[in-house]
Amino acid sequence: MSARNSKSQKFSLDEMVFGALSQLQVHDYDQRSIRRYQTVWRNLITFARQQGYKGKLREQLILDFLAHHEISAQVPVASLEGWKKHAEHALKLLWHYARFNYFERGKQHAAKLRIPSAMQKSLRDYTKYCEEERYLSPDTVNDHVRQVGIFLDFLGKRDVDDFSRIRAEDLSDFVYSLSRYRRKTIAVIVSCVRQYLRFLFYKRQVDQDLSDSIPGVCLPEGATIPSAWDKELLARLLDRIDRHSPRGKRDYAVLLLAYRLGLRSSDIRALTLDHIDWAAETITFTQVKTGMPLRLPLTNEVGNALIDYLRSVRPETQYREVFLSLRPPFKPFSKNTHLHHIVKYWRELAGIHFKSPQRQGLHSLRHSLATHLLDDGAPFSLIAEILGHASTSSTMIYAKASVESLRQVALSIQEVRHVNET
Repeated sequence: MSARNSKSQKFSLDEMVFGALSQLQVHDYDQRSIRRYQTVWRNLITFARQQGYKGKLREQLILDFLAHHEISAQVPVASLEGWKKHAEHALKLLWHYARFNYFERGKQHAAKLRIPSAMQKSLRDYTKYCEEERYLSPDTVNDHVRQVGIFLDFLGKRDVDDFSRIRAEDLSDFVYSLSRYRRKTIAVIVSCVRQYLRFLFYKRQVDQDLSDSIPGVCLPEGATIPSAWDKELLARLLDRIDRHSPRGKRDYAVLLLAYRLGLRSSDIRALTLDHIDWAAETITFTQVKTGMPLRLPLTNEVGNALIDYLRSVRPETQYREVFLSLRPPFKPFSKNTHLHHIVKYWRELAGIHFKSPQRQGLHSLRHSLATHLLDDGAPFSLIAEILGHASTSSTMIYAKASVESLRQVALSIQEVRHVNET
């Protein structure tokens, strides 16, 4: 435990809970959420007293409390009742407060990050470095800068306002403080910070390369298997769409682009009228995520859905983006939306339920396309071309997907070969 953060460990459990509740109010949590946390923490205090537990918060107390109430990772949250549904998250938050004397909301806004003034110029220099020397896309640069901002904000809260004062313990505590995120998200943040630390050494803002001192996050290769829909559920989803309504016409075209052509939500949002070559029957665009060009066939099914939407629904406007909001002012989708709401709306109307937990958003339709192609015997190199992967290594994970019931190809292999060879 760092001396910088030992203060909170002197508090009793009651005092710790009081401080954590105050922190919730500082972060503008709504009253309903505060009551949920308060209920969990009050039950923890009661349990501690019943067990004759005295002193500051210990991890073993939390583990005993969860075991007593039969709350574990093996028990589905949906099967728990009342406050127990929120117990693990609430206790993780309290434990974080006990260690660092503060906690953050799950999603931090860049505008609210408090970066030490002595480090702000370095962050501006790093932004310029990412743009001019690494040639990263604007969205990628923003993501990198935001992750680094979270790190600098963390240092500021520990009164580390100069790079020369960073210690290995600060770096390990920072990674630990990210426990509120999923492991994959933590790995992304750590990767961004590691690159930033290398930049500091490269620009001689620090005397030693600290990038090796930040703990790595173990993400076993291929550990996350992409979620693929059963073909019967996909057919039910598409059949449920009301293709006579404006919303149905637009959403049907969106879903086909994801499921039949494998477009990412970012590329669907950015798709413009200029990307569609009706004469050549192709869609050609630069991928938002990778910056790589991609050309795909405009199949009859997708083409007809787009025509139906463009002719019947899309208003005359200055925007070149294909998909717009359905109500005035008619604008393109924002960069922050993943179009998950489109799948969710029609999935719920269709009454679709999955036999086991899986991803259910728009990206899962892209995964389904890859799985279908793989089951049909398409080589990984071809699937990589369709999905716009820079290499087949990103595509190999689909080999682990359960493909027992997926036997129908969503896109003709011969048709894709023809487009890529012309």
